[in-house]
Order: sequence, then structure tokens, then C-alpha cells
Amino acid sequence: MKTSLAIPVKKIAKSRLPETDFSNLAFGKVISDHMFVADYKNGEWTDLRIEPYGSLQLDPANAALHYGQSIFEGMKAYKNEKGEILIFRGDANARRMNESAARMCMPEIPEEIFMEGLLQLVNLDKDWVPSGKGSSLYIRPYMFAMDNYIGVKPSDTYKFIIFTCPVGAYYSKPVNVKVETKWTRATEGGTGAAKTAGNYAASLYPALQAQKAGYDQLLWTDGKSHSKIEESGTMNVMFDINGTLITAPTNTGTILKGITRDSVIQLAKDWGKPLEERFLTTSELKEALEKGTLVEAFGTGTAATIAHIAKIHLDGQDYILPEKGPDAFSHKVLAELDGIKYGEIEDPHNWIVKI
Repeated sequence: MKTSLAIPVKKIAKSRLPETDFSNLAFGKVISDHMFVADYKNGEWTDLRIEPYGSLQLDPANAALHYGQSIFEGMKAYKNEKGEILIFRGDANARRMNESAARMCMPEIPEEIFMEGLLQLVNLDKDWVPSGKGSSLYIRPYMFAMDNYIGVKPSDTYKFIIFTCPVGAYYSKPVNVKVETKWTRATEGGTGAAKTAGNYAASLYPALQAQKAGYDQLLWTDGKSHSKIEESGTMNVMFDINGTLITAPTNTGTILKGITRDSVIQLAKDWGKPLEERFLTTSELKEALEKGTLVEAFGTGTAATIAHIAKIHLDGQDYILPEKGPDAFSHKVLAELDGIKYGEIEDPHNWIVKI
């Protein structure tokens, strides 16, 4: 693998690979051997290195812990039948991370540092990439404030880290969701479009209430009227109504610009699938559920890729979605994305970087 940055590497003394059961991977629980680290100080990123994965030492006054300057990304690497490692749309993650950084008053991470750190780390830990469909190496780049100061202001120092973990499927079966009309994930002018830690913290309580009621996730609605569908849990969401794919736009600042979402939209356009990037109202959704014109609904995201929705709770009633046929759009697009990610079919949009 050709590299443009010389990144010092300190290897782990003893790998944890022999202790890892790759046939039983709980999502996010098993961490690979190494991590990439860079520090931001005096206006520049310095001390780039790869070192053994391990604990961090933080001051009790660390600004990220008190004021929430913390952003992250999620992406995956795949191993094909030839044993090659393929990374899906890493450049898009790098761009989105910088959009989050700008919103959170944090420094941008140069794409060269992001990508070279990522590629060299994954190459070093390539034996951690699982084989087989449904398995992958989840990659977590993140950045957080490092000032030790109790005062509400942007930090002057930051740490950027990438670590990885081998994972299996995120959802093992279709999910049941509840339309949320009380709690709010994001509002216009807020941080909904940024992949920042606080967004997820605020979603935990309403999601927990839904889980206690027997649902896997929420369908979030807009914060003003609670009448427009925005996201599903931590995913973008799409509805196929009468053959037209409908998904919320990302220009309001309330919805994360999902990379899987963007990929699905591109494939839908390639295939001539009718598509509308607009808000679906709860009344439209209810009508489609009652009339049987909702062909299918599914979430899109890095962790699950496509999460099929089996049941929707709306206005006090559960609606069971129809069984999907083998020609359902979600099945077709999942097969296409998996084919590209595992190097089995052509990659017409140059989404794959091969290590």
C-alpha cells in the first residue's frame, strides 16, 4: 500500500486476535489491537502516530466532559474472497466530519491525515477484518476537546483518534418502530446535522421508553409540529409508497447527511426509481398504512446498511407492514451495496478504496 504520510507505529506486545471468537461478535464490544492518534495544539495537527489501543488519561476539568465538544464518524472495511480489504466511501466520512467540526467550533482534520491514518491503521490490523457476508470491520474516527478549563468557550486543543472493531450484523431481524410525537431529536438552528455526541445522549431517554413499550426504535418527527417524519433512531429512513421512494431532505439542518442514504439515492436514480426528497407527514403515513399503499419502509445507516421495518406504531395503533417480495427495492439495493462493498460487482461511482 502506497502512503503519503510517514506515521510512526508502536506495535502491541501481544495481539488479542487469538482470544477473539469471530463467530460470535457482539457489535462494538471487541476492539482491534491498535489506534491512530493525532493532537491539535498551537493551531495545527501534530504528533501523528499509531499505537496500541489503550486507556486515555484525562484531567477532571477536560472540556469535552463538561461542555460536549465531541464529534465522531462511523464507517466500515470489508474483506473480499481474495482476502483484499475494501473501504466504503471513506472520503465522504472525512468531509462530513469536517462539517460537524465547523458546527461545533472545532478544527477541521485535513482529509490527508484522516484517510492516511485510517488506511495505515486498517492495513496494520488487517487480520482483524472478518470474512463472510454480514461481517465487517467497523471504523470509529472521533475528535474531542482537550483543554483543562472550566469555562464555556471553544477549546484550543483537541485529540483525534481512530480505532476499529470487528462486527457482525447490527440488526438480526426487521425492526418495530414507534412514531415519536412528544420528544424531539433536533430543531432548526440546532445541531441535528452534526454527528456530535450530545445528539445521541438526548435521544436515549425517549428511545428507552419506546423499548420498554416493545419497540426497537423511534421514528422521529420535526420539533415544531411533530407532523413530519425526519429520522429513524440513528438512521435515515425511507418509505416506498405506490412505487415512489420518499425520504426527508437534509437541507433543514435537523437531519444527518447519511452516506448510506446518499448511496441508496444514487442507486435509485441509476435505476430510474421514482424518488422524492421531501418530508412525509404523519397523516400521509397513516393514510398509506391504512390503504395498503405503503409497500415498504426501511432505515439506512452505516451500522445496519438497510434495516427493514416490520411494524409502525402511530396514533395509538400498530400497523404491520406487508411481507416483502424478493423483488422489493430494499432487497435489491442491499444486494447491490453489499456486492460493491465486498468487491463482487462493478463499482461505477468509485466508492471503494482498496488497501
